[in-house]
Amino acid sequence: MRNKAVTKAYYESLGFVAAGSGDYNDYLMVRKDQVEIHFFLFRELDPKENYGQVYIRVKDIEALYAVLLADGIKIHPNGPLQTKPWRQKEFSLLDPDNNLLTFGEAA
Repeated sequence: MRNKAVTKAYYESLGFVAAGSGDYNDYLMVRKDQVEIHFFLFRELDPKENYGQVYIRVKDIEALYAVLLADGIKIHPNGPLQTKPWRQKEFSLLDPDNNLLTFGEAA
């Protein structure tokens, strides 16, 4: 993450909450359900060169997708909800630092 406040606000918009027992200047932990993601400060990160990615398995992906759309969350231009050839329903988002978040559920 380049900016802790921006990253925290983005993940809160996805329904994540702060995790852990402390607040660290250069470190952020967020969680939602069974998923916990940790970030470290990297001010020099160039989002155009970032290849960070996370795959998050979910239940009821259609409902999650609908909530995110209703909340105005921007879906990756190449990642709308669809069933992939590998029999997963998936969609993707890019966070403010271009970390790719792919959500998936067995089709």
